[in-house]
Amino acid sequence: MIRIQDWIIAENDDFVALNKPSGLLSIPDREGKEVSLKVLLKEKYGKIFTVHRLDKDTSGLIIFAKNETAHKFLSQQFENRKTLKIYQGLVLGSPIQKEGSIDAPIAEHPAQNGTMIVHRKGKEALTDYTVLADFGIYSFLQFRIHTGRTHQIRVHMKDTGHPIICDPLYGDGKPVLVSSLKTKFKLSKNEEEERPIMGRLALHAYQLSIEGTDGKPIHLEAPLPKDIRATLQQLEKRKK
Repeated sequence: MIRIQDWIIAENDDFVALNKPSGLLSIPDREGKEVSLKVLLKEKYGKIFTVHRLDKDTSGLIIFAKNETAHKFLSQQFENRKTLKIYQGLVLGSPIQKEGSIDAPIAEHPAQNGTMIVHRKGKEALTDYTVLADFGIYSFLQFRIHTGRTHQIRVHMKDTGHPIICDPLYGDGKPVLVSSLKTKFKLSKNEEEERPIMGRLALHAYQLSIEGTDGKPIHLEAPLPKDIRATLQQLEKRKK
């Protein structure tokens, strides 16, 4: 039973902001077979307008406009790069530089549909990153994206050699198992095989700052989901 109410972070007459779960489409795809957040919101509100989107497997903050005026107003902020978009995620390995900017244009892969690559003839793409915690095998990073290219953080992190954990397109797609982090790991009696602690793209849209139609700044934050928090907890324990 989907309870959309549980995902709402903030709401007024102009927009609704939600903490989207991983695995849910933001808007319907071409086939239209899968449920999407937009369709669920339409059922609740009647009219709803797409302002921006998140990848299906990325969790976190997303806003939808409730009327045409707000839609135009908010969409222009995204297009004119007046929003502040902060993401957090786990990557493979340990970046040498603990903070930096990745300024590398992104283009569609010529042969692989739906995949992007760093290419000099691509569109400008700029990502700032900071390492929040380095666990050796994995690192926890914060990203600020200045441009909104498809799969931007994922492509840029692959390019640095530190892809996002569990990324099937740009990384190895391998889930994280507690047994790989703990030396004394035992399966509970009723489990036949170990369930991954992290089994999806470890990327989360964490904060978003926009301007409301009244000109006042709005700062939104979506708490980290359970699976990322649990993985961080295990990594912290391992570090000790």
